Amino acid sequence: EVWQIESEQAKSESFNEELEKDGDVLEIQYQKQAERRIRREKRAALRAEQNQKAREKKDEETQKEYEEKHKEMLEDIQRNHEKAVCFLRKTMARIHEKNAEEELKSQEHMERRIQAVLSLKNSITSNRESLQTLQIGKKARAFEAKKQEMKMREAVLAEGGNVTKEVILHKRLLEYEKEKQAFAEQQKSRRIEIVARILQEDVYFHKQKNSQITMKAVKRADKLEDSLLWRMRTWQYIENTCQHSAAALPQVKKSNERTTSVQEVPEKVCHDVSRESKEDEKDRDKPQAEPEFPGLWDREYGLHKEPKEETQPKLLASRMMRSEIFGKKMGKLQTGIVHKQTDAARECEGCPFYSKPNLIHFKDFDVGKIYKKKIVLTNASYSVNFCRLAGISEWLKDFITIHFDPPGQMSAGMSCEVGVTFKPMINETLEGEITFMAQTGSFSVPLKCTTKKCILALDKELIDFGTQVVGERISRIITLTNCGALGTRFK
Repeated sequence: EVWQIESEQAKSESFNEELEKDGDVLEIQYQKQAERRIRREKRAALRAEQNQKAREKKDEETQKEYEEKHKEMLEDIQRNHEKAVCFLRKTMARIHEKNAEEELKSQEHMERRIQAVLSLKNSITSNRESLQTLQIGKKARAFEAKKQEMKMREAVLAEGGNVTKEVILHKRLLEYEKEKQAFAEQQKSRRIEIVARILQEDVYFHKQKNSQITMKAVKRADKLEDSLLWRMRTWQYIENTCQHSAAALPQVKKSNERTTSVQEVPEKVCHDVSRESKEDEKDRDKPQAEPEFPGLWDREYGLHKEPKEETQPKLLASRMMRSEIFGKKMGKLQTGIVHKQTDAARECEGCPFYSKPNLIHFKDFDVGKIYKKKIVLTNASYSVNFCRLAGISEWLKDFITIHFDPPGQMSAGMSCEVGVTFKPMINETLEGEITFMAQTGSFSVPLKCTTKKCILALDKELIDFGTQVVGERISRIITLTNCGALGTRFK
């Protein structure tokens, strides 16, 4: 037992010693850890100080940059403000100028309007006065016409005739005279227009002729000299052979003059002279080439120009000839003489004008309404042609009016418009034609007016049920449509 106790004490002592050793080791470890912590804290403190210093530096730099930028911004703002003030002054000056101009314009406009109103007032007063005078004149004329009508009725009654018939005839005569006067005025205006056109054409042809004369300048001078030499020789021959008829012959001059006739000259000599003059004229009429470089020949050509005394009668003669030809053509057109229209060995066959559309069709019209259509007539012949309205069918005159302004001479391919107005009074279908007269013959455009109709039609002519089985029901659908403009009932 003692040995056990001693062994237990030895164990406890060894255990205590081990505990002490472990405590010492722990204290050493704790001290080491504390030293490590202190080192870490020192390092962290140093890092924090360094970071704080870096932050302070950065803050100072950013503050400096901000101050510099702020200064630059203030300077820019001041400059922009100065510029804006300058521009604003300029724009204000422009606005003031514009306002002043607008005020001036508005004042001028107001003055013009005031003047226009005053002129309108004056014109209205003058028109009223003229209307009053016209009304008084109309009343006086109407009163005189009534008096004349009463006298005429009394005279007709005294003679024992039909009063209404005579009055209607008298009114128709008055209307005819008015239409005649209007037609005469229209013809006068047309003649003035035609004369103006002829004068314009004369000016154009004269200019063209002058340009052609300038083109012929070079060769004509040389040929004129040759022709003068040949003429001198021929006249010398004529004088030598026909001395007895020398008094009848014109004197030979070196200028460009033409002789009309020579009496008592041999046939052979006259034939030679006429042949020579024809050849000379042909050479003159040929188109001459224009010189590449201008030179002294232009001055020489000035010596051979014809005097104005000779050119003016030629122009007058050409104008007279054109007017005569135009008058003959118009007379032939009015009398209805027909000519064959040919051009370059081609003869115009068929209608001289063709219309678009070919048929004037007033479809599904209502009585009392007015319908209008236009057609275009185009010259289908090979040259210039005329066109005038000859008339319409007799049974269409009460319902159809035609508005056609004859355009005069029309070149090939040119067209004119014709207006057709239809005012139905009866609900009946009408058919007829509008007849026109051209230089190459008459032609007509068909016209048709159809009433509203009901036109019932089925989409199938045969209802085919095909193959079927006893006891089976088969159905087919057929469609009945009304193609016309008039409604109807059916069963």
